[in-house]
Amino acid sequence: PRSTEKPPWSYAALIGQAILASKQQKLSLNQIYQYISMAYPYYKKDAPGWRNSIRHNLSLNGSFYKTERSTFKRGKGSLWAIKEEDLECFADGNYIRKGSVAHNRK
Repeated sequence: PRSTEKPPWSYAALIGQAILASKQQKLSLNQIYQYISMAYPYYKKDAPGWRNSIRHNLSLNGSFYKTERSTFKRGKGSLWAIKEEDLECFADGNYIRKGSVAHNRK
């Protein structure tokens, strides 16, 4: 059983964990929700608060971008991915913004 405690990571880190765990490193919004709620039971599937925060982070964090589905991929909407130049920001399941003091120590 997984812990029901709130995980220590930011929403950006949780999104990064989800995307990086996928084969193509691209996920739909719903797939991101599914990953987070399965990996961290603290985030209940139908609770709207954290889902709003995920959408907010995807829209405003420059490390994430939308990409179109291939014509062979079924489903609605775009897929979300991480900019290649920002992959290092997601090391060890965390998210450390480029330019931050902690990131510059590496």
